[in-house]
Amino acid sequence: MFSKILIANRGEIAVRIIRACKEMGVATVAVYSEADKNSLHVALADQSYCIGGPEASESYLNENQIISTAVLSGAQAVHPGYGFLSENAHFARACRKNGLVFIGPDPDSMERLSDKAVLKELVRGTGLSVIPGTKAVASVQEARRAAGRIGYPVMLKACAGGGGRGIRLIRSEDELDDAYLQASGEALSAFGDGSLYLEKYIYPARHVELQILADEHGNAVCLGDRDCSLQRRNQKLLEETPSPAVNDAQRKKIMELAVDAVKKIGYVGAGTLEFLLDRDGNFWFMEMNVRLQVEHCVTEMLTGFDLVKWQIRIAAGIPLNFTQQDVRTKGSAIECRINAASCGTLKMLHVPGGPSVRFDTCLVAGTAVSPYYDSLLGKLIVYAKTREETLRKIRAALCELVIDGIPTNIEEQLRIVEDERFTTGKYDLTFMGNI
Repeated sequence: MFSKILIANRGEIAVRIIRACKEMGVATVAVYSEADKNSLHVALADQSYCIGGPEASESYLNENQIISTAVLSGAQAVHPGYGFLSENAHFARACRKNGLVFIGPDPDSMERLSDKAVLKELVRGTGLSVIPGTKAVASVQEARRAAGRIGYPVMLKACAGGGGRGIRLIRSEDELDDAYLQASGEALSAFGDGSLYLEKYIYPARHVELQILADEHGNAVCLGDRDCSLQRRNQKLLEETPSPAVNDAQRKKIMELAVDAVKKIGYVGAGTLEFLLDRDGNFWFMEMNVRLQVEHCVTEMLTGFDLVKWQIRIAAGIPLNFTQQDVRTKGSAIECRINAASCGTLKMLHVPGGPSVRFDTCLVAGTAVSPYYDSLLGKLIVYAKTREETLRKIRAALCELVIDGIPTNIEEQLRIVEDERFTTGKYDLTFMGNI
């Protein structure tokens, strides 16, 4: 096991990783930008180093500075969290070159699986159904021909995408040219790769994902499903597990297929297989995230397994000490992402308590929300034995949560969990367009 880990991230995920390390008896090194010098993760870590200016490109995306800090601090491994460098094969390879363990998949595997169009070809032979689509298209003309073969409407997506960027819904040929240029430019800016692919638009549908853990000894388990259909502009707002749209027989089958697929493609680490679930109950594979998901904690609440600790153990070569039969998916858990609506400074924070109520955050009195990073302030997660009880618990927790000084989306989350479509479980990806 590692004795010291550098956390190459900020915000609530950096705090989350530091806490897991402390419980494991592992020392931590925090890196921070000039804008984050008073942040909670800086105070909690055993060592903290400023690595650059407030822009992410000057700090949290500065590979050389992060690796130099890790080496000089005596860290043995680097945990990238999510976002920033978490899916960057070049960074993972640079860590290895400098004698550091990258806590995530190996760079070759990451490179192979990061191109979503290539990944779909790999998955086709595993028994999972893949959404009809293309490999990377080289031009608008090629995209137009492919869309004609697939049939409108189609989704245009970034090959190296994530976080809802580089995605456009194309309903007719007239929309394709402008959408292609916009999506390609957005993908190039966000990921350094402007390549795009097309896939059939499945409607109506729900976004359901499966959480996987796999070690280097050939063991793999699925920790159940999450329903992530509550989205605005392809950005997730709320997640729940298990999905109310999936019955026990469907869940058992898709979990078995997911585990088999992960073994066949040789994946090692924590990962997420993402699907669209159509009105007939068919699962269509979309993509795989080869990192920790923002919403990992809702799965932790349901199953009782600490995903961050298992990421670290797997990276250290420790085999999983449990099997699929040990995974509990009984009960219900819901997570609400609490986002800032604008910049501000926290004056007062009151966090709800009680059994099975959790708030993952980096907020402390005086925390300033800057314009340099994403708007996530924290994640409110609750668990109960039934979905009905979980709904009551999340409403009560949202009413009790107080974040004074920073405008938030707490009231919007309350409206969502009180909406009849959500309480009955009869919602899909169109929900936020109609609330």
